Amino acid sequence: MEKRLLKVLKGTAEYLDMSLGDLLECICLHGIEGKAPFAEDTLARIRKLRDVYELDLTAADCHHLIDRETGS
Repeated sequence: MEKRLLKVLKGTAEYLDMSLGDLLECICLHGIEGKAPFAEDTLARIRKLRDVYELDLTAADCHHLIDRETGS
């Protein structure tokens, strides 16, 4: 997982007072049901965390990411 994304996720989990695993489970379950996982106040916090950790990746990038170690 991209390290800046992981930092944003960890910060979001801390903000929501939950474990990283619980946050990921929640995101996945919401996604499977086609529901948004975050309220507007949480999205605002995520935007701040993205700025702090200079995360410039978007959903459009997810199919084009390459692992530097394996090249795939």
